[in-house]
Formats: sequence, C-alpha cells, structure tokens
Amino acid sequence: MAFVSGAGSILLFIIWVCIVQVQSIGAQEAPRPQLTPGSQRKATKDSNDQEHVTKPPPPQTVELAVVKGSPLQIALDEEIQVKKVGQVVHGRVVEPVYAFDHIVVPVGAKVTGKVTKIEGPPGGKRTLAALNADFTPVRKVEVGFDELVLSDGRHLTLHTHVTPGSGQILELVTAANAKDKEKKNTVKDMASQKTNQAKQQAHQQWDNAMKELKTPGKVHRLERYGEAQSPVHRQFIPAGTVYFAELEDPLEFGSETMTFPMASSIGGALPEGSVVHARLVTPLSSATSHKGQNVEAVLSQPLMDGGTLILPQGSRLKGSVKQAVPARRMKKNGQLRIAFSEVVPPEGIEQKVVSTLEAVQAGKNANVKLDAEGGAEATTSKSRYLGTAVSLGLAMMSAGHGRDHDGDGGNGSGNSAAGGASGFKLVGMVMGALVRSRAFGTTMGAYGAAVSVYSNFMARGHEVEFPKNTAMQIGIGTRAATAKPSALEEAPPTTSSLSIAPSE
Repeated sequence: MAFVSGAGSILLFIIWVCIVQVQSIGAQEAPRPQLTPGSQRKATKDSNDQEHVTKPPPPQTVELAVVKGSPLQIALDEEIQVKKVGQVVHGRVVEPVYAFDHIVVPVGAKVTGKVTKIEGPPGGKRTLAALNADFTPVRKVEVGFDELVLSDGRHLTLHTHVTPGSGQILELVTAANAKDKEKKNTVKDMASQKTNQAKQQAHQQWDNAMKELKTPGKVHRLERYGEAQSPVHRQFIPAGTVYFAELEDPLEFGSETMTFPMASSIGGALPEGSVVHARLVTPLSSATSHKGQNVEAVLSQPLMDGGTLILPQGSRLKGSVKQAVPARRMKKNGQLRIAFSEVVPPEGIEQKVVSTLEAVQAGKNANVKLDAEGGAEATTSKSRYLGTAVSLGLAMMSAGHGRDHDGDGGNGSGNSAAGGASGFKLVGMVMGALVRSRAFGTTMGAYGAAVSVYSNFMARGHEVEFPKNTAMQIGIGTRAATAKPSALEEAPPTTSSLSIAPSE
C-alpha cells in the first residue's frame, strides 16, 4: 500500500508540473511578423489594457549632392576664334541639374573654362583638304570647365572632363505622333495627350535655354560660310556648341529630410502617359552597337505625379538594343532602336515597364529623325540635290563652245572659271580665270561634278550616333498582366493603356 501511495503522489506531481508549463506557454504572446515599410499594425493591448499603435519610422536625411561622373550640359554663350591653348571660354548650363528631387543648378547658370588642347588633323585628311584647296583644315579643339557661378552669386570650383563625342550644335528631335485609331476620350487617348504635352514642354524649355545664348544670325552664318571657302581661313567655334562636362569631384548642396509619406511613394504606380528625362550611360552607334546589347540610362530629373515623388533623380533604366543597322554605301543611312524594360529607384526594387523613345538630343548636322515607335534613323539633307545640280551646271558651262587659247578663237575665261569653281572652289575659279583654257575648265568641272555625285549619292551614308550623356525623353508605363483565355474562347492578351508601344 505504501508503494502504491508513493507512486500515486509522483504521478500527481508530474501532472501538476505539465499543467503549469502549458499555462505558462499559453500566457506568452505569439511572435509578430516583421512589417514592411508603409504598412500599419493594428492597435494592441498590454496587460494594463493600454493601447499601443505602431509608429512610422523616423524621417531619413537625404544628401543633396551631384555625384562624381554626373554631366553638366554646357553651351558656349558666344562665338570664339580658336587661337591658343589656355584661352578663356564662357558658357551657360542649358539643362537643369537635380539632386534627388531638388534643382541645385538651374538653367542659365554661368560656367567658365579654357581651351585645353589643339590638335591638327591627321595627314590623310590634311592631304584631302589640300586637294580641295583648303590649306587650313579644321583642327580638333578640346575644352575644359573649371568654375560654376550660381544665381545667388556663389562661385564653385569645378574639375571636369568633356565626354568624347560632345562639342556639337544640338537640336531636340521628337518622335512622330502615332495615329491613334481608338475612340476619343479614352484612357489611351488621354495618356497620348499627356505625352505630347510633355514633348511640347521640353521643346519650349530647350528653346528658352537657347535664347540665353548669343547665337549668330543668318547674315553672320553666311559670312562665316563665305570665309570658310577661302584656301586660308580662321577657325571658329560657334555659339550654341554643347559640351557634356563630367564632374571629377562631387558638388555638395546640403541635405533634406525625407518624410515617411515621401519614402512610401517612391517606386509606386507610374502615372498614365509618364515621360521621364534621362541621360544615356551607354554610348550607342548604329555602326558598332548590336542587337541584344545592354543599354542603361539614369534619370536626370525626378518623375512627379502632382506633388508626389514617384521616381527621384538617379533612378536607373535598363534595356537593350532592339535593332542596329550600320550605314552602307549608296547613301544608305544607319538605323538604331532601343527599349528599356526595367526601372530601378535608388536602393529600390526593379519594376518591369514598357517604353518608347519620345525625344532625343542629336547633332544638328546628323539629320536624325524618330518614328512613332521611337526608332532613330539618320537622314540625308535634301540640299545634296541642289549642290549636285550646281556642280553639274558648272561642269556643263566649262565644256561650252568658244574659242580659247587652244586655238578655237574664243575667250573661254568665263567657262574656265566656272569649271575651276566646281573643282577647287575659290582657287580653281582664280586659276581658271587666269589660264583661260577650255580644257582646264572642262577638267576641273568634270572633277567637281564627279566628287559631288560620289559624296552625295554613292558614298557611305550617315550613322546614328548617341554619345554618352545624350539627353533623352522616354515614355514609360507599367507592363500589364496577360489575361487567361476562357474555356469557350481564347481572349487576346491585355495591353497597357498607355499610348506608347513596346519596342520589342
């Protein structure tokens, strides 16, 4: 009996211990999952019946800095005659510079620099120029910029290097408007209108920036053209020539507080008809680029939806080359098409997008055009027909009948001068007038006509060239999901309601 009583006591003790442990475990609060930023936790009560509401994280501080490698787009505000290394040049910023969501360097800010290098042309080009009666061919001139003057009077020291391929007269080329067959007042039509408004606004901003420069008028350009036809002439860099000056040291402009609502809106849904300002990180050329090549761009301006920040400056766009056709002979020009498929906010998550190139800055002499889907193609100026017709006309004049010093009794000075003008410009004209030989004039005229026909109709066409830091406007939108076909009928895949076509 004593043994049974002892065993029962031990069993009761074990049962009592188990009950106490179960009660203790039940009294503990279950672990809560980690909440993501922007979500809210429901109010809970502690043992004293006091409510606790999860508070948003404290505001963060964002440094307003223009990082190393960022370009300043600078245009010369007056014409300069190339004289020597070290001569001073003056320019103005023609595209606003942002840091996160603030303009830190406005359009019109003054910049000073100097000529850093003057390099003569290679021997081959010098020989060709001499054959064309040009004994002072264009030299390669490099410039650098070392001081920035802001509107408040502050002077900031710069250390820059100019991006290869810049130093041109630029123009803003916009894509042709697609013919929208949808009914009016649809979401797609509204997005298309918003995109067109963004392109018009960009054109207006570019025109306003160019008005700040002392660009030459038609008479002045005509004078410079006439001077360039002489065998010995001065070299000028015209006002409005644009350089991309990359910073070798960052520029600091303080900091700002990024509130919780601002942080939660970054990377949100893209508004319909969004157009972002970006600069190209990957240099592109129809001659060297290939299909499938990775392309990257960075937002030079933030994307705002009203007063809400969607994408800050510095967000990245990733895409690829969809088509690259190099120029060929017989004046077949190059073609280039790119598309961006991902957008990445700073320290954010990649988001799939569809895109199209809506506008791009290109060299004025490159004659680049964009189609409705954003494909770029170089075009040939129609002035080639006029130039060739003039050369052929002069050649025919030089071969006209008349007695000259070869024995036909006529005065062929006019015909000889015409042929010389066709062949060797001013030098040929003078020599033709002095020699007064129909044979000489005919030879020079035939040479000039042949050169004109070859260069305008038979030589290799123009390439599409987008140097690093080329400014672009890109229409982007969220890629819509694909609808599943029903059992009775295959439904077509849904498409984005934006008026931008995927450049696939």
